[in-house]
Amino acid sequence: MKIATVLRNDDYTREVESELKQKVRAADSPHSFVSGPDDHPDMVISIGGDGTLLEAVHQYGAEPAYVGIHTGHLGFYADWRPDELDEFVERLVEQEEPAIAEYPTVQCRIETRDGQQYDKWALNELVLRNASLSTLVTCVYINGDELETFRGDGLIVSSPSGSTAYNKAVDGAIVHPSIEAIQLSEIASINNQAYRTVNSSLVLPKHHEVELIVMNPEIMIGLDREQAVWKDVRSITCRVGQEKIKFARYKRLTFWSRVRKSFIKG
Repeated sequence: MKIATVLRNDDYTREVESELKQKVRAADSPHSFVSGPDDHPDMVISIGGDGTLLEAVHQYGAEPAYVGIHTGHLGFYADWRPDELDEFVERLVEQEEPAIAEYPTVQCRIETRDGQQYDKWALNELVLRNASLSTLVTCVYINGDELETFRGDGLIVSSPSGSTAYNKAVDGAIVHPSIEAIQLSEIASINNQAYRTVNSSLVLPKHHEVELIVMNPEIMIGLDREQAVWKDVRSITCRVGQEKIKFARYKRLTFWSRVRKSFIKG
């Protein structure tokens, strides 16, 4: 099996990577380490935090399986700590096939007012805000039917695993990754006698799509760790992505165990 690594940029994380490689080689493992996407690795090991793993996923895509070793403060996607390297290497070398967990993604199509289209995706979420500090104004359609005109700070379209990230911070629901869905959540919506929104997170199944018709001339779009200012965007259409991201599980840690570990008791 070919293995690639993606690291957070600090000395401690590089030390962990070096120790990992030494232990794998010392175990006389048939696995080999490769250097980049062109080598088509079977597995990518992310060493760092959840942000490092998101970078790895966008660098290598949906083909390999992912394993996380967290050297940061929060490792929702990661199974392993640096002090567990011996156990991880033992299971990596001796276990023929790990359990594979598949996490849905968010598929997005951004269309500009001159008709250009850009297909994007996210493992965690798409975040939409106005480029300035003024109000974001967006008409929200679900399966072609108008739902509301949103006015507020922003909107989040999250995947099930991304439901524990920014979406949770705005009181969205936590959704198990076995449910193929996306979630639309509001960031500080304006609700008064003149303007009204549903003011609640919406969980949409796989066969639904949400279309956001943008009224602002400049907006900020965030896709996981990538963010950029876009001009003259007409609409953003989001649905459950066709591809899923695979995680190789060498030890049993359920999704709800991860929730407890990350937010209640580490």
